[in-house]
Amino acid sequence: MKKLINRVEDVVAEQLAGMRAARPELKFSEEPRYIWREDNEDKISLISGGGSGHEPLHAGYIGKGMLTAACPGEVFTSPTPDQMYECGKEVNNGKGVLFFIKNYTGDVLNFESAVELLHFDDIPVALSPLMMMWP
Repeated sequence: MKKLINRVEDVVAEQLAGMRAARPELKFSEEPRYIWREDNEDKISLISGGGSGHEPLHAGYIGKGMLTAACPGEVFTSPTPDQMYECGKEVNNGKGVLFFIKNYTGDVLNFESAVELLHFDDIPVALSPLMMMWP
C-alpha cells in the first residue's frame, strides 16, 4: 500500500492532527505524546502503544469498551517509558491500569519500565499476559 507523506519528520504529528480533527472527543498530550479518553470512571484503564507507521493500529482502538489510551512512538520506534508512565498517571482512576504489549523487544522493555514507575507511585498496574503467549 502506498502512502502520501509530506516529510518523514512530520508524519506522526500530521497523523495525530488528522485524528484530532476526526475524533474531537479524544484528548491529546504533545509532550510526552499520548492520546486518551476521559469517560472511563468505572473500569480498569486499558493502554497500548507502539511504533507509528501502521495507523490506526493503537489510537484507532480507543473507545468505549476498547482502549482507554494509546502511546504512539515515532515511525517503527517504541514509545518511551515516560510516555507510558505519564499516560498511565493520566488515565488512572483508582481501578488500575493494564498495558497491552506486543512482543517487540523495545515495546516490552519500555512498557516494563513504565509499569515499575507506576508501581512505585502506588498505582495498581499490570502487563497483559498475551505478550507472553505470542511467539
